[in-house]
Amino acid sequence: MLVDGFQRTISYLRLSVTDRCDLRCTYCMPEAMQFLPRRDLLTIYELYELTQGFIARGVSKIRITGGEPLVRRDVIDLIGRLGRQLGNGLNELTVTTNGTQLAGCASALANAGVRRINVSLDTLDRETYATLARRDRLPDVLAGIMAAKEAGLSIKINVVALKGVNEDSLPNLIEWAHAEGHDVTLIEVMPLGDVDGDRVDHYLPLTEVRKALDKRWNMVPSDHRTGGPARYFDVHETGGRIGFITPLTDNFCNGCNRIRVTATGQLYPCLGGGERVDLRTALRSPNPQAALDSALCEAMRIKPERHRFAITERGAAPAQARHMSVTGG
Repeated sequence: MLVDGFQRTISYLRLSVTDRCDLRCTYCMPEAMQFLPRRDLLTIYELYELTQGFIARGVSKIRITGGEPLVRRDVIDLIGRLGRQLGNGLNELTVTTNGTQLAGCASALANAGVRRINVSLDTLDRETYATLARRDRLPDVLAGIMAAKEAGLSIKINVVALKGVNEDSLPNLIEWAHAEGHDVTLIEVMPLGDVDGDRVDHYLPLTEVRKALDKRWNMVPSDHRTGGPARYFDVHETGGRIGFITPLTDNFCNGCNRIRVTATGQLYPCLGGGERVDLRTALRSPNPQAALDSALCEAMRIKPERHRFAITERGAAPAQARHMSVTGG
């Protein structure tokens, strides 16, 4: 089993298959984002071999991420291979997507064994969406969500709460999602990578959002868990659930069960930390299994107790220079 120096058992791998994205969300990356050369990415075979090493060490849940994972043409092949591992060491296979490519992939995901996906959607207003994502793709996203629902996938809507952008429309988005049968998770913006602007302008503490929603609805703490850091509440009036991910206002690192691997094979034990282990070199070594085992042990040794995220002053450097799309969401 993978157990770090703080006795946390790691059972959840978030595996990025690409740093590329077909959106340019303002809180995530600059318009002129420089992506990695495709030749630097691990092959589908290498990504699959990595997962086998993790499963052998007790990882039972894998989430495929990006960037936007569905822009990688051969990602369905990887997901199909992983789907055949379900019940054989792997308990759950999930995907996080922005939804733009989902309409054409939903059935394939379901057929591969994916039962639950996260879709990033910060607003239902087309103009606001186009401004925020720098691309007019809301109709494609909504069509993708509908296709996923028709394919039998359980859908959770991930919403980054942004001051002055979507804070007033959050109740409307939540009501729509719950009416469609989807849970919602609200997320505080994270200070990763430089963007065109200052995150302090749009940082919205979820403590404030929670107070506003408590005045509107009767929200009861829920025992529901998905393996991630969200803490859920059942909403009596809508019949749905709201999750809160609070990396800034309420640190949740003491229960961390996650590690992240980039599309180039770099393992980051902590999203907010600079510590990393090179799994690509291990994979391509003369004895990859032994080298991978050794690298995973090193990752457990260097995994920090907690991240140090903060958005407190204008002009402050991000917590890490790399963007979220590089590390994987």
